[in-house]
Amino acid sequence: MKAIEASNLRKAYPGGVCALDGLSLAVEAGTIFGLLGPNGAGKSTTVKILTTLSRPDSGEARVAGLDVVRDAQRVRRALGVVGQKHGLDPESTGRENLEMQAEIYGLSGSARRERVEQLLERFGLAEAAGRIARTYSGGMQRRLDLALGLVHRPKVLFLDEPTTGLDPEARAELWREIERLAGEEEMTILLTTHYLEEADRLAARLAIVDRGRVVAEGTPDELKSELRGDTVQVELLESANGDAGFALSQVSGLSELTLDGRLIRAQVDNGAAAIPSLITALERGGLRVASATVARPSLDDVYLRHAGRSFQQADTNTKEVAA
Repeated sequence: MKAIEASNLRKAYPGGVCALDGLSLAVEAGTIFGLLGPNGAGKSTTVKILTTLSRPDSGEARVAGLDVVRDAQRVRRALGVVGQKHGLDPESTGRENLEMQAEIYGLSGSARRERVEQLLERFGLAEAAGRIARTYSGGMQRRLDLALGLVHRPKVLFLDEPTTGLDPEARAELWREIERLAGEEEMTILLTTHYLEEADRLAARLAIVDRGRVVAEGTPDELKSELRGDTVQVELLESANGDAGFALSQVSGLSELTLDGRLIRAQVDNGAAAIPSLITALERGGLRVASATVARPSLDDVYLRHAGRSFQQADTNTKEVAA
C-alpha cells in the first residue's frame, strides 16, 4: 500500500525559477523514505505540496489515499509535519505548547491531558514541562517540535531537515526516535535531508533529487551497489587544470572521473592498486599530490554519477547563487 504518491509534479515561482520539473515518487506505508538533495533541489517545495501548503502547477499527489488538492482538509488531519523552522511558541512552556496543539486537533478534557503527559514523558521533557520553551536546548526544542507533530497520532509524518543545526549527540538521539516511530508504531515517514549520513542511516528507500527531478531511487545499498569497485579521491596542492585530465587519460581503468578545484575523484576496480599509477601520472604532468584516499562507494558517489557533480559542490553552488 502506498502512503504517499506523487506523479509528474511541476512548480515554478515568479521570475522563472523552476522548483519542480516532473517529480514523481511513491512511498510504501510504514517505512522511512528519504528525499535527498542539496539546498534548492526541490525537497521543501515537494513537502509543501504534499502537506497542502502549496499547489502544484500540474501533476497529482495523494497522501494516505487522499488527493492533496481536492481533499486538502482531510489530508491535514491525516499527517503530521515537523518543518525546518521551529513550530513551537518560544514564550509558552513545553506543556502549554502541547496543550494548544491538542486543542487545535479537537482533544479536550482527560484525553488531552493524557496525550500531553504521554508525549512529555516519551520525549524526555517531563521535568522541563513547566519551563518556557525558549530556555530549552536546541535538542530539546527539536524533540518538542516532534511531539507537536505527533499530538493527533498522524498516519504520515513529514520531517523537513529535522536535524539541521543540532549537535552530533542531539542528532543521534533524534535519529533513534525516528527509527522507533517507524519500527514500533509502523508510521510512514518522509524525511528530507541534505545529510548523506542521515539518509544512509534512516531511509529504507530514498530518492535523490536534483534540479526538481528524481535522478535516482532505491535502497541506499542498491544505489551504492550500482557503482562497482572503489572510489579514489586525490587532493592536489594546487587547483587542477587541463593537464590533470590529460595526465589521467594515460591511466587505464578509471571511470566517473571528475575534477573539482584541487580534488580529483574517480571509480576504479581496485583502489589500492590504482593509487600509485594515479600519483605517478599526475606528477609526470607537473601536478603535486597532497593526499590520496580510497573508499567504498558512498551516496555522494551515487549523486555524482546521476547529477554530474558532487553533492558538496551542488550544495555550495546553490548557496552561492542564493547569496
